[in-house]
Amino acid sequence: METVTHNPRRLLEQVDRTHRIPTRHPEGDVIVKRILSIVALLFLATYAVADEPKRLADVAYGNHPRQVLDFYQAMSDEPTPVVFYIHGGGWQGGDKKTNPKAFLDKGISVVAINYRYVRNGVEEKVEPPVKAPLEDAARALQFVRSKASEWNLDKTRIGATGGSAGACSSLWLAFHDDLADPNSDDPIAHESTRLYCAAVNGAQVSLDPKELREWMPNYGYGAHAFGLPSFQSLIDNREEVLKWIKEYSPIEHASKDDPPIAMFYGGEVPVVGASPKDPTHSAIMGVKLEERLKMLGVDVVLVHTDRPHPMYKNSTDYLIHRLLE
Repeated sequence: METVTHNPRRLLEQVDRTHRIPTRHPEGDVIVKRILSIVALLFLATYAVADEPKRLADVAYGNHPRQVLDFYQAMSDEPTPVVFYIHGGGWQGGDKKTNPKAFLDKGISVVAINYRYVRNGVEEKVEPPVKAPLEDAARALQFVRSKASEWNLDKTRIGATGGSAGACSSLWLAFHDDLADPNSDDPIAHESTRLYCAAVNGAQVSLDPKELREWMPNYGYGAHAFGLPSFQSLIDNREEVLKWIKEYSPIEHASKDDPPIAMFYGGEVPVVGASPKDPTHSAIMGVKLEERLKMLGVDVVLVHTDRPHPMYKNSTDYLIHRLLE
C-alpha cells in the first residue's frame, strides 16, 4: 500500500491514484476527487504560510512612538546576516521605509529603524539633542541582537547602512566602543552595539565646526544637533559643547579595532579646502576619514565621482559581499 505523503506538492498526485472508491452514483468518483483536491489545496496553502518568512512592521524597541523598526526575514535554514538600515533626513525627518529585495534575494535579512528626531530630544530635555537619534540606533541594534534566536539571525554579522544623517549614525556605531552594559538589570542592554561592517552614503563624519570649516570654508550644518540656532552660534559656543562634539562625532571614536568601512559619495571631485556646492554631503569628509582610518590600519573603501570601484558600484554591493564572505 502506498504511504500517504506529507509533501503538499505530491498530495494532489496521490489523490488521482489512490482515492477511487466504489459508488453507485456515476459522478461519485469525480465528487470525491474534487473534495480531496480542495483539502489538498488547503493543506498546500497552510504549508506555504508556515514557510513564509517574517515581515514584521512597527516593532517597538522603546516607549516613544518613533522607537519602532521593521524586520524582513530572509529565507534560510541557517541564521542569516543582517543589514541594519538607518534612514537619513538630518535627524529631523525621514522614515524607515526601504526596499529589502536585493538583500533578501541573497539570504540577508533586513532591519529598518525609526528613531527620535533631534526635536524629540529637545522636547524630552535630552542633552545634547543628537543623543536621542544616535543612542536610539544603538538601542535598536541591541534589541535586534536580543531577537537573534527568534528571528534566525547571525548576531555576529550585522552591517549598518544609511544616507546622510543615517550614514553618520552608522559610522558612529561602527567606531564607538561597545555600549553593552553587562551589569544592567535589562537583558537587552547586555547585547553588543559593535558592527561587522558599515557601508554609507553621503556621510557626515564629524560634528566639529572648527574641523569642518578647515576642510570646507562654506560648511554650515549641524548646530541643531546641539540645540543651537545657527552654525555661527555653534562656532561661538564650541568650547562649551566640545565634550559633546567629541562624544557624537564618528571620527573621534575611530580606532584600530574598528570594522571594515565603505563610503560612497556623489557630487564634485573632492578637494580639501574648497567650497563644494553641497558641503553637507561632500566627499571631502570621506577623504579626511579615509586618511584617519588608513593611518589606524582599518579596512576602508572610498568611492566618489573621480574614484569608482571595480567591485562595488554602491553600498548594496559592498554589504552583500562583506556579509556573505
